[in-house]
Amino acid sequence: MMNDKNMDKIMQQQDKGEIILYQPDNSLKLEVRVEDETVWLTQAQIAELFGTKRPAITKHLLNIFNSGELIEKTVCSILEHTASDGKVYRTKFYNLDAILSVGYRVKSKQGTLFRQWANRVLKEYLLKGYAIHQLMNEHKRLKALYNPAHGNALGNETKANKKHPERAK
Repeated sequence: MMNDKNMDKIMQQQDKGEIILYQPDNSLKLEVRVEDETVWLTQAQIAELFGTKRPAITKHLLNIFNSGELIEKTVCSILEHTASDGKVYRTKFYNLDAILSVGYRVKSKQGTLFRQWANRVLKEYLLKGYAIHQLMNEHKRLKALYNPAHGNALGNETKANKKHPERAK
């Protein structure tokens, strides 16, 4: 079963970008490439992530690109990848936008778990963002309200009232 502690597991540094180890449970361990402020996975890694086969991922990506949901050249990049044999290969990687789009199409247990996790994280970030926005607005309001140069709600005179005492009444 997936939990937050396992979901956001280990981060390691690599020469080009960052590698994150995604391990939602004991059955899946996936190294995720983080570069240019996004996550990058191969089709094989996306298939592993969602507990399906690579041809299903290829089909979903083609449908995503053909429908115009995403533009391939903006979400796909050919990156150098060192394989387990030590050789460097030029491999297609797909960014987080493509991964999420595929994740919402895949019908598998791991796909469902991923969607639940993604929805929870999105909701958390949206609520935190809303709360921070509300706090910033409240801070601005209070700052304006209690600014001594312009008077405040505690009854201090404003500059205008000092010049024109009849306005204070």
